[in-house]
Amino acid sequence: MTPTDRSARLLVGLLATAGVAHFAVPRPFDAIVPSSLPGSARTWTRVSGVAELLLAAAVAVPRTRRVGALATAAFFVAVLPANVKMARDWRNRPLPVRAAMYGRVPLQVPLVLWARSVARDAPARSGR
Repeated sequence: MTPTDRSARLLVGLLATAGVAHFAVPRPFDAIVPSSLPGSARTWTRVSGVAELLLAAAVAVPRTRRVGALATAAFFVAVLPANVKMARDWRNRPLPVRAAMYGRVPLQVPLVLWARSVARDAPARSGR
């Protein structure tokens, strides 16, 4: 397995694990859905879980890896408001908990860059 394949597989694992977690343990995800979004938090939790599973599938398949990884980068940008909300909501918690939550916000940058690098290194689509 090449380092490129390994990186793509790790990204698939992250997305799939997070997607499943949205259904297996939805309450923590419900809690970070920004209240400005219409509808119920649970609906957004389910939608984002499905999105992560679909992104994992797209990145897993070499033919769709490039577009899947670019969509993943966009997804990581899109969930930034949830991470900011979590950091704000937890600002009165003990320091170690706050530090972990504040750390999630800048973590989006390397996640976006990682997804973009997987897209860049993806095999070119073959003709139909």
